[in-house]
Amino acid sequence: MRKQRSSEIRQTIAHEAARLMYDEGVDQYLDAKRLAAKRLFGRGGSQKLRYRPQDLPSNGEIKDALQELVQLVEGDLSQQRLFAMRVIAFETMNALEPFSPRLIGSVSTGHVRHGSDIDLHVFTEDIEEIEAYIRQKGWHFKMRQVTIRVAGEYKDYTHIHCERVFPIELSVYSYYELRMTQRSSTDGQPIVRFKASVLEKMIAEEHSQEWEFYLATGEIMGLEQFEAGGIIQL
Repeated sequence: MRKQRSSEIRQTIAHEAARLMYDEGVDQYLDAKRLAAKRLFGRGGSQKLRYRPQDLPSNGEIKDALQELVQLVEGDLSQQRLFAMRVIAFETMNALEPFSPRLIGSVSTGHVRHGSDIDLHVFTEDIEEIEAYIRQKGWHFKMRQVTIRVAGEYKDYTHIHCERVFPIELSVYSYYELRMTQRSSTDGQPIVRFKASVLEKMIAEEHSQEWEFYLATGEIMGLEQFEAGGIIQL
């Protein structure tokens, strides 16, 4: 009975955490699960919560619940969004070719939703070089420093944020880190980095009709549905 109760609590928290990430823009799994548990089982912070730490769902469970929610709310729109984001990622990677760009995250795995961004790793020994390169292209961007734990050590990295219909985040690394394997904060598995050529093959295989239209016309089918933000010229 206790095991069944714990499973039900985990499921309830996972679905509420997914809703918070989708509807309210909570972007970290840990924040989402804690806030979900507090809303569901605690009032005003002074009340003792009626759940145990082991009742909190894993990041993977929340991810699965989020994908169920995306499919329920967005349906076919989710696949149209995925195609558009993959093509824009491909174009951006070609534009950033001197910096060995690699695609990671939801656009590579196919788990995109409203609010998802395009995550790219780029590599250089000189931050000013890539900054000047992007500025010369006329892209509007912002830069910020992010502290990340890598191999047990905390390091500061530069992240560059720009936008072309969808948000694009460039994480800047040194060239030697191109051969290092990072692990996902979601499931602990190694992060797979896709080259532009691998992404191109994936698009051709998984979105064949839309890709053929793009190759023939240069237009991204269905992009107008998502054009609320600015467009950078690639």
